[in-house]
Amino acid sequence: MKEFDAVRVRKEIVEWIREWFEENGPKATAVIGISGGKDSSVTAALLKEALGKDRVMGVMMPQGVQPDIDDSIRVVESLGIPHCTISVGTGVDAVLSEVAKAMVPSRDAQINTPPRIRMATLYAVAASMPNGGRVANTCNLSEDWIGYSTKYGDAAGDFSPISDLTVQEVKAIGDTYEELPKELVHKTPSDGLCGQSDEDKIGFTYATLDRYIREGICEDEEIRKKIDRMHALNIHKLRVIPKFQQK
Repeated sequence: MKEFDAVRVRKEIVEWIREWFEENGPKATAVIGISGGKDSSVTAALLKEALGKDRVMGVMMPQGVQPDIDDSIRVVESLGIPHCTISVGTGVDAVLSEVAKAMVPSRDAQINTPPRIRMATLYAVAASMPNGGRVANTCNLSEDWIGYSTKYGDAAGDFSPISDLTVQEVKAIGDTYEELPKELVHKTPSDGLCGQSDEDKIGFTYATLDRYIREGICEDEEIRKKIDRMHALNIHKLRVIPKFQQK
């Protein structure tokens, strides 16, 4: 397999972003949720390069006390982009408390409601921008492949700059940006809910997954079966909503 050329791909993504905005919002602002992890950090850097820092709005959305909020602040300050902080805690609590009046909210509901409230918040911000806003999706190929995202939550957005890049490729592009703190580009991903890393939860490393995606090689047969199973179960998250068509 040919070596990944991070510099070349970075340039191609930047040009793609410019072309997309020229067609879908020549004066619009790119609105992006900033978590402090690699995906939002690298995407924000790409947006700044493509559009200029004044056309990027970083949004930090803590739910109560966020232990790593300082990482999010470092990203927006390192890039010098406009930003705001909007708490989603009361919104999440309100939805779940109303659901609780009708039924017991499941664990899935408790896990997936916050990212859906965050996405609704990003669209509220986008709708409030003077020249309009377009919401950036920050999912990568590796997470999308196994469905490690929330449908209509972090899996939503108007445009998706890095969804064709594996975790290793996102990191490689992040390393080409001098202004991005390297420890954030290589930060161990975690949902912040259970004290485990993403890799601990899924049961294999992203390096293993990325090799399987790009080369079709996975030496552990049980892991290969697990990846295939997760991919099949979650592929619906990547498809356009099915529509009945009259005959």
